[in-house]
Amino acid sequence: MTNPLTPEQQRAAEEFKRLRGVEPFGPFVDLLASPELMTRVSALGEYLRYRSALSARLSEFAILVTAAEWQQSVEWEIHAPIAMKAGISEAALDALWSGGMPPNLEPDHQVLYDLCMELHRDHRVTPATHERAVAALGEQGVMDAIGICGYYALLAMVLNARQRTP
Repeated sequence: MTNPLTPEQQRAAEEFKRLRGVEPFGPFVDLLASPELMTRVSALGEYLRYRSALSARLSEFAILVTAAEWQQSVEWEIHAPIAMKAGISEAALDALWSGGMPPNLEPDHQVLYDLCMELHRDHRVTPATHERAVAALGEQGVMDAIGICGYYALLAMVLNARQRTP
């Protein structure tokens, strides 16, 4: 934002910094146009990123599936290094970004990939995929994965609406 912050925006920015330890960045700068929305989105992201039922390895994978589907390079550049530290291979990341299915996925990654891709491409999940996902990730894990897909799609929309590319 180029204009001075309103009192509501200032409060939202302070709340963001309190929760995250940093000033608003990336999509959160744009989200400040709607301070209450930014505060609520940030709180949801804090849960999904740091406290969801999914391990960091699975969570970062779902984030990158979403970033790749939306071709959102800002989110990709933030999360790809984190995913690699969590154990996701560079070959898997390359395949995701180019629109392909990563080779040799572990079973939990495969079902998570299938769940995310059905959501993004078909806008629904087949009963068979849902059943496999619940067996692998648990009910809460499936719901948190769905939340991650939706949350990062929202962030991608915010960034893509402003045509933010490197």
